[in-house]
This record gives sequence, structure tokens and C-alpha cells, in this order.
Amino acid sequence: MLYYLFGYLDRMFDLPGAGVFQYISFRAALAVILSLMISLVFGKRIIRLLHRKQVGETVRDLGLDGQKEKQGTPTMGGLIIIAAILIPTLLFARLLNVYVILMIVTTVWLGLIGFIDDYIKVFKKDKEGLAGRFKVLGQVGLGLIVGLTLYFNPNVVVKERIREQQLTVEHKTSNVIEDIRQSEAALYAKDPVKSTKTTIPFIKNHEFDYSALLKWTGPGYRNLAWLIFIPFVILIITAVSNGANITDGIDGLATGTSAIIGATLGILAYVSGNTVFANYLNIMYIPYTGELVVFGAAMVGACVGFLWYNAYPAQVFMGDTGSLALGGIIATFAIAIRKELLIPILCGIFLVENLSVVMQVSYFKYTKKKYGEGRRIFRMSPLHHHYQKLGYHEAKIVSRFWIVGIMLAIVTMVTLKLR
Repeated sequence: MLYYLFGYLDRMFDLPGAGVFQYISFRAALAVILSLMISLVFGKRIIRLLHRKQVGETVRDLGLDGQKEKQGTPTMGGLIIIAAILIPTLLFARLLNVYVILMIVTTVWLGLIGFIDDYIKVFKKDKEGLAGRFKVLGQVGLGLIVGLTLYFNPNVVVKERIREQQLTVEHKTSNVIEDIRQSEAALYAKDPVKSTKTTIPFIKNHEFDYSALLKWTGPGYRNLAWLIFIPFVILIITAVSNGANITDGIDGLATGTSAIIGATLGILAYVSGNTVFANYLNIMYIPYTGELVVFGAAMVGACVGFLWYNAYPAQVFMGDTGSLALGGIIATFAIAIRKELLIPILCGIFLVENLSVVMQVSYFKYTKKKYGEGRRIFRMSPLHHHYQKLGYHEAKIVSRFWIVGIMLAIVTMVTLKLR
């Protein structure tokens, strides 16, 4: 809102300083500050409200150290995160930007599903919460919205790179090259185009087109790319949101990991939406995605602010309200900036946590069927509980997982030049 207000004041009244709101970096800085303030100031009030309403966590006895002390700790703290993300975004982002709209829809959609799940657990005293099929149905529904929007919306485009050796004399004398430096030209086509290309790590040209999987169908295979793209979007959103949900098992783990991932995605959005950096890194230039930096900044500020109360010993848990929303945000963000194939690296913590559960359950069922007695790979899953069973304090586990998360974020950034 303020973007449009100050833009109007700058145009109509030449208000000194109003033009600064045109800069993404300035609005991103404001978003971080405001989201931190909302999390820190209003977070305490929300925690008190949750205490009064007796919105406490019901902890199952898993035989873990310090588990009983967590009984009754307020949950549904994800409301703090959602508020701290949405308010700065609504104030400082360009609300007519299709990517910003998608991120707002994702936050509200999965936040609502998580809220229903927490509500059933807390107020209906049903430990199972919302049935798994309904969660998956909600995630699939969001995946359809995101996939269809990104595929069909005319504002979701890329500018194709034109390699200099491929340019003809006619091209060079036309207006298809945009100069972005005095000594260097980014070779991008003048007009943006619809494309199903995405970034793929460790490959020379760094791009993969989903439609390439359908070449066998004939000349019109590009028109069928949605058959691959949309199911893949659904799979990513479902997997990442569930991964964040599973990771949210000990104090501060999902919050800190999400902040690291969010900061990395914000950087990737900035370079992908800027012709100078996109050209330097030899990655595709995606117009309008720079606006996602404001949203990403709000997300990082919200997570860091929430960590003030969620770090060990936690005064509040985010619950599914926060974890499902954060996972969906990360997935949609990565897809929007066409970095979804980097998710296995960047979200490696979520991936490993997910895999540990799948491996544990699958191996237990297999050995029970074969030997008549179920056996386990880990002492307990998800993986963070395995380390608790080994005797590690949860604060140490969280710190080390954060360190691994930072290393994975660095590797993700390095892949932009490593090919």
C-alpha cells in the first residue's frame, strides 16, 4: 500500500524522499524491521493470550529428556509468523505483482489448514488433528492454484539469453540487446516470453525445459508442458510443506532453518530479477521477481523474531499453523524464481527429516513382514529425535542442524557458477 501511496505523492507533489520507495532494497529493509517488531512486540501479547485461552501443547510420551517440561507450552504461535509476514508485505510490496499475490495466497491457504489442524488438537482434544487426507487435499489444491497461475498467467515470463556467437548482423543492429553496463552487454531478447524452463544445477547451460520430457508426443509438445509442470508443482509444495512440518519437532529447529532458507531464496530472487546480476551469473532473467525480495525479507524477519520466543527453552510452539505455512512459502517461492530443482540442496534438512521417517516406517514394515518382528534403522524418527535418543541436548542438535543448513545454503549459491 505504501509503495503506491508514496509513488503517487512523488508523481503529484514531488514529495522529497518519496521516491525511495521505488527501491526494492529500501522496502525490503523496512519489511525486515517491521516484521521483527511485530514478532517481538506483539508476539509476547499473543503468547499471553494463548496462555489465558489455555492453548497448550499436548505432548506424547516418547521417552525423551525434557519432554514433560514442554507439556502445556502454548502452541499455534504460527499466527505470530503469519502476521509478521503479511503485514509488512501488504504495506511495502507491490500488491498487483502476480508473484506477491501467489505468496500471500500460499501463506493464508496453508496457514488456515495448519490452524484447523491445531484447533482440532487443542480444543477438540484429538491428538491426530486434521485427517492426513484433508491436509494433502489442501496441499494439492494450493499446488493446482500455483501451477495453473505460473503456467497460464501472461505476466509470468522470462527473457531468453542470446549468446553473442549466435547473433546475426541483423540482430546486432536491431533493438534486441539491452546495455546494462558501460563495458558489458547482457544479451537478452527484447520481448519476454512464456517458458517452462527452470534452473538445473551443475549443468553447463544451467537450464532445463519441462516440455523436453514430452518431445516424443510430436511437434506440438510444448503446448502439453502443463502435464508435467503442474503435477511437479503439486509434488514440490506437498513434499516441502510436510518436510517443514516434520522438522518442527524441537525448539527453534524449523524456525531457524526456515530463516536460513528464506534469506537464500531472497538473494536468489534479487539476482534473478536483476539484469546485471542475472547476466553476470549466466542465469535466466525473470522480470518482476525482484519484488519477492520484500516478501522474503518479511519472512526472514518473522522467523528471527519468532525465534526470540521459540529458542530453547521455547515459550511458544509454531504448531502446524506456522510449519505448514513456512514449508509452502519456501516451495512456492522456489518455484516462482525457477530454482525448485535446487530444493534438495537448499532444503536438505527438510529432505533428510522426511527421508528418515519414510526409511524408518518402510524398513519396520518390511522386517515385520519378513522376520515377524519390526526392526528400525534409527533409534527414533524424525532424525532429530534419533540424536536426542543418543543423548545429545536438543539445543546442540538445533545449533548443528543450523550450521548444516548454512553450509547447504552456501552450496546452493555456489551452484549458480559451478557447472
